[in-house]
Amino acid sequence: MLSRVAESLYWMARYVERAEDLTRALAVHFQALLDAPHEDAERGWTSLLTLTGGEEPFARHFERVDEESVCEFFICHSANANAVVACVARARENARAVRDQISSEMWEHLNRLYFAVKDTRAGDFPRGPYELYRQMRDGSQAFQGITHATMTHGEAFHFMQLGKHLERATQTVRLLGVRYANVNAHEDGTAVATLELIAMLKSCSAFEPFRQTAGHLAAAEVVDFLLLHRRFPRAVLCSLASCAEALQSVGAASPAAESRPDRPRQALGKLCAELEYLDIHEVLGPGMDAFLDGLVTKVHRVGDEIAATYFSTQVILPEGRPARLDQQQQQ
Repeated sequence: MLSRVAESLYWMARYVERAEDLTRALAVHFQALLDAPHEDAERGWTSLLTLTGGEEPFARHFERVDEESVCEFFICHSANANAVVACVARARENARAVRDQISSEMWEHLNRLYFAVKDTRAGDFPRGPYELYRQMRDGSQAFQGITHATMTHGEAFHFMQLGKHLERATQTVRLLGVRYANVNAHEDGTAVATLELIAMLKSCSAFEPFRQTAGHLAAAEVVDFLLLHRRFPRAVLCSLASCAEALQSVGAASPAAESRPDRPRQALGKLCAELEYLDIHEVLGPGMDAFLDGLVTKVHRVGDEIAATYFSTQVILPEGRPARLDQQQQQ
């Protein structure tokens, strides 16, 4: 498989997953803050901007941090490279570049999703982004189901799984970072702490699975579930284990991989082993922020090793055309 094809498949899956995760986080956050005092609401919207590292571009285009401005920035603002509409557009462009590798059903579904959301504006949902969330949730999950049902589970499929699960791991770590500070500021069992823990779980579609397996709504149990559960598909350890399975299936897929075939698997294996033997009580409390920052850096390092091993962006194209499909694919 050509490295540019593998890269487009990988990023197509990442962008679809990213768009779903961002709309879910936004909808859950919006609902959780409906009854919050004004000061807490503003602080909550500010913390949400850290989910995509968008504080700086947001500050350049908006004077106030409030519901309307953050929703616009997250969903459709041109200054936000990670806006939901931009993610769907990039996923579609990557899919268009590899039409011969994916099924017609996959392309048609992603194309419909793109046209359903491409003209979305912040003023389209004055009562909240729930309709957009429903579209993205249903669209992303249907796309994944169509992929499993209509695509040969070969090399192309495994590059998509690699991108999807790495994005999930990244977003779960970031969501924990956004919400844990509020959880840690209150004692377990208080109304505020309980609401924060529920929002944390719902941001990862984990509320019902958690209650079925754990039951006791406490910070340690919730963080342990989202970080270290082996069977919940959005838990960090489970997502990284799925990445490892996809890497094993891909193998040395390109000439570039021959000189460094084990680098991605080594980085991923070390990270999985670190989480496998982690005692969650050692990182709870004030040290959690530093731990999560380090964890997301390590996940990004895995992505860097994958890119260096399997993807080549040094493509010679006719003059005037960009050297990449998407001038800057992003972590």
